[in-house]
Amino acid sequence: MSSEHGSEKNVSDDDKSLPETQDTAAGGELEKHPFADPGLPHHEPRIQDIDERAAKRSERVVALFFTISMLATVAFIVSFVVFPIDKIFYLWPLGHISALNFSLGLSLGVALFAIGVGAVHWSRTLMDGTELVQERHPIDSTPDEKAAALATFAKGAEDSGLGRRKLIRNTMFGALALVPLSGVVLLRDLGPLPEDKLRHTMWRRGLKLINMNTNEPLRPEDITVGSLSFAKPEGLEEGSHDFHREIAKAALMLVRLEPGDIKDKQELDWSHEGIVAYSKICTHVGCPVSLYEQQTHHVLCPCHQSTFDLSDGARVIFGPAGHPLPQLAITVNDEGELVARGDFAEPVGPSFWERG
Repeated sequence: MSSEHGSEKNVSDDDKSLPETQDTAAGGELEKHPFADPGLPHHEPRIQDIDERAAKRSERVVALFFTISMLATVAFIVSFVVFPIDKIFYLWPLGHISALNFSLGLSLGVALFAIGVGAVHWSRTLMDGTELVQERHPIDSTPDEKAAALATFAKGAEDSGLGRRKLIRNTMFGALALVPLSGVVLLRDLGPLPEDKLRHTMWRRGLKLINMNTNEPLRPEDITVGSLSFAKPEGLEEGSHDFHREIAKAALMLVRLEPGDIKDKQELDWSHEGIVAYSKICTHVGCPVSLYEQQTHHVLCPCHQSTFDLSDGARVIFGPAGHPLPQLAITVNDEGELVARGDFAEPVGPSFWERG
């Protein structure tokens, strides 16, 4: 009895230990392995694989899309030149839109779309369509694996027919070469070149110094020792469209010092009876310098505390500013009014890389 029960128990344990894969029933296999790997389907050749005429047709289709991309890129460049920025037209159902923006967006979209369609059609109809299975491998490839990768790349290049199908190759290179020109052309929209505008202001020889508060010409007697005055060039009106652009470079501050307190010889030569004129624009980040210490002859920028000594060529004595405030040489005209003897000798405001 005991041995028979023992045998039954052993058999029962063995049955439990049998792997489920031993079940060979058709339905049972799927029930026990619902995520079983079905494997790759049988490879079916495409018509282009067996008919060279079909392959030629696909080649022409790919070349057509690449050619469309080239034409669209040319249209993008032409649109950028032809359409003015203020040209507006009505397009249903979008309404009134900019002709320039619409033409640029449409042409560039077609150029990129055509390259994508051509590349997809090329890969689906002409490149090798055989399904491949690549087993996972360690990150550090062995020399044999590297050689195999190079061989696979070489085979892929051969299967693509890039060297054999010159029409596709040439049109693809043409499309890819022209599309970046769209970005180059867009650089023109950044605005006109600055040329040397950053180096010059409105100040010219003989221009009167106009009081910013009264809009009247400044005279030497209007500026007392220890006072701080602000001036603008004659002819610059606050209502003009370029006022803010020009005053940002030409704003001037005037301080009257005792001539004996001026340490810098050039500063003394460019002054008039101890009146010195300096740019109001800080050489750090362009803030307006407006705080004056009468006893020390220092002016302070309120933004980052750059401090300049007006008795010593406006040199920097504290703060992040990189160089002194530019000085404007002044004199008086026949009417006794303060006038400029020319423009600033150096660019005003923050440093820029062309400064010299």
